[in-house]
Amino acid sequence: MPHLILYYAPNCPFCAKVTSFMEKNNITIKMVDRDWSKENHRELINLGGKPQVPCLSIDGKPLYESDDIIEWLKKNYGSR
Repeated sequence: MPHLILYYAPNCPFCAKVTSFMEKNNITIKMVDRDWSKENHRELINLGGKPQVPCLSIDGKPLYESDDIIEWLKKNYGSR
């Protein structure tokens, strides 16, 4: 399995869409709150050049857009 990190913000409805899908399908991956620290924010910008969330880092490559992230999770974890 690739190394995964989900960057999110607690008040982001698109992030909630992804995390809700993950919860319903028992998918657990590392999650980083973009707004928790300046380092997290900077890490996200260094990853993809912008602070947009949700962002799924797949082996260090960013994937944006909640629907695209959910589709990637479905293909790689399956929806249950």
